[in-house]
Order: sequence, then structure tokens, then C-alpha cells
Amino acid sequence: MQVEWYGQSSFRVTGGGQTVAIDPFGDMSALAGRGIEWAYPPIVGLEATLVLVTHEHGDHNAVEVVGGDAEVLRSTAGTLPSPVGEVTAVASEHDEVAGAQRGPNTIFVFELDGLRVCHMGDFGQAALREEQAAAIGPVDLLIVPVGGGPTIGAAGASAAIERLAPRWVVPMHYRTSRIGFLEPVDEFLSSYENVVRLELPAFDTAELPREPAPVIVVPAAP
Repeated sequence: MQVEWYGQSSFRVTGGGQTVAIDPFGDMSALAGRGIEWAYPPIVGLEATLVLVTHEHGDHNAVEVVGGDAEVLRSTAGTLPSPVGEVTAVASEHDEVAGAQRGPNTIFVFELDGLRVCHMGDFGQAALREEQAAAIGPVDLLIVPVGGGPTIGAAGASAAIERLAPRWVVPMHYRTSRIGFLEPVDEFLSSYENVVRLELPAFDTAELPREPAPVIVVPAAP
């Protein structure tokens, strides 16, 4: 299975001839007027079978940048059919006050190439509820926010990892050289021994170590 990070929470996951695009962003130049740095390259040439949108914020829901006549599942919950097979969409919140500040968030779980992938979106709750963890189920690859601010930070991400026990973890939604907000990934990484830093934003799970779990995989910022 191939995984590519476009920055922030946006990913391409490809396997078995199918591609899932998650949380694509579009033109973010308006942030400069608010004094917010955003220098991730535009998403171009991405075609997908399925697009998943975890919530309706502008850096996550630009489905128009994805080609390929993709089906779209956005900001929803349930056990849903899709072109890549069954998708589990778990309702969650973008904040610690039941979504009253930043609204709802969807955790998406799907399977490609026999691997279960969980993308947590902008998860901002204090912790996973038991029923959410049960709905997510077993996880091979967990993509989790670690940068704090509007989402969980290092401690919250580590708690989710302990609860879900994934084989691989990809941190997202943190400060890099491309953006000037959120917290950097360093505090999160300091809690783990098995960290693989990559030279590129894309990787193949077949080339990753499997033990000792969890293996923290850090793609290069695009």
C-alpha cells in the first residue's frame, strides 16, 4: 500500500488498484491576509476512487482538486458502502466541548491491500470514548493529529495510540517549515523509540519495519 502526505491532514492512500484521497485542501492564500503562513504546494494531478472529508473546514474539504470522477463521503457517520469497500465513519468532535466550538469531526476507517487504515481527522476530544474505539476496531495504519491547538496534541495522540494499538502511526496536522502555526512534531516523537523519518512525503508500507509496534513513520514535509 502506498501513502503520500500532501501536508496538514491531506493524504493519498493507494492499494489494489484503488486510491483514497483524504482531506484535500485548495487555495489557502487567503490565510496570508490573517497573518497565517501556509506554504504547502497545491495538490495537482491527484485522481482517486474515493474522497473522504472529515469535516467542513477549508483546509480539509476542497474535493474539487481531486480528479478521476471520485465518489465523495463527507462529514458523515455510519457503516457505508463505497467503491473501495465498506467504510466506517465514526462521529467525533473537533474540540473538548462536544463540538460546540469547532463542530463535528469524522474518523474514517477503511481497508486497502488487506490493511486497515484509520484517519482521525481534526480529532479534538479529550480522549476516545469506548464506543468510538470499538467502532474503529483493529488498526494497521493510524493517521493522527499531534500538533495541538484545535486538535489533540502529543499526549492525546499517545493516548489514542495506546487505545487502538496500531502497527504504524503517521503523525499529521503539526507545524513544519511550510506552516507557521500549531506545535511541531518533536514532543510527540520524544515518547517513542521506533521512529522512522523519511526523506520523501510518500512511502510504501511494504518497506516499513513492523516491529516493535508502534512504528512512528514521519514523511518529509511536501
